[in-house]
Amino acid sequence: MRTLASQLTTYVCRRRAGNVQSRNFSSYNGKDDLALEQDAERKIGWLLKLLFAGTAAAVGYQFFPYMGDNLMQQSVSLLKVKDPLFKRMGASRLTRFAIDDERRMKIVEIGGAQELVNMLGAAKDDRTRKEALKALAALSHSDEAAGALHHAGAISVIKSTPDSLNDAEVEKYKSSLLKRFQDPRYDIPS
Repeated sequence: MRTLASQLTTYVCRRRAGNVQSRNFSSYNGKDDLALEQDAERKIGWLLKLLFAGTAAAVGYQFFPYMGDNLMQQSVSLLKVKDPLFKRMGASRLTRFAIDDERRMKIVEIGGAQELVNMLGAAKDDRTRKEALKALAALSHSDEAAGALHHAGAISVIKSTPDSLNDAEVEKYKSSLLKRFQDPRYDIPS
């Protein structure tokens, strides 16, 4: 910043030739030069701060529409992709969104519960199963969402999920979901 200010001062002083000659005499004061540098540095600093604040505001304005419901919808859309990595990313996002009953029901309304059940049924590896079970466990904390999971066929898919030899978390989520659905209102008629 100091170099920019000094270059600015030398450019300004060079344009006024009379000013350069007067500095060569005894009236030259180093304090004036330092004050000029500090003043230029302060003005340029404020300009850079305003430029940064304006850029941050413009970027924030562009990204805020992607927050909230739209981001939930995109996360559910990721569950429909064939690549297991994207499915895991979508399930992980939905797990983070499912923090209260209102958001859990919003996920159910946009089709997230059914897509998570489909993802769990089609999962071929433990990591994908773990993310699906984790998201289903997060959704099942709400009674209404648990009912929607029951109607989506989650119980039979969870029971048919193969046991994991490598990942204990898969078993933990699976057993917690099965305990959650042991309630008599979720019994599957034979």
